[in-house]
Amino acid sequence: MIKELSYRQIDKILKWTATVLILVGAILTSLAIDPWNIYLMNVGTLVWLIWALRIRDNALIVVNAGLLVIYMMGVGRVILQ
Repeated sequence: MIKELSYRQIDKILKWTATVLILVGAILTSLAIDPWNIYLMNVGTLVWLIWALRIRDNALIVVNAGLLVIYMMGVGRVILQ
């Protein structure tokens, strides 16, 4: 039997997944492990943005959308090398 997830459970999963991805990305950045650090930061920020959109928090939407643009510039740098 498959259990359906509640709205709150989905939000909790999104928040913790994003948090772990961004922390691992930060660790990889401190260890100069490119480009995986950039990829993880992008995915983590995208998940945070999805969560911010779900809860309709404008400040978090702006921060995470801005960070996603900045991190995508890092992906662009990796692709162009």
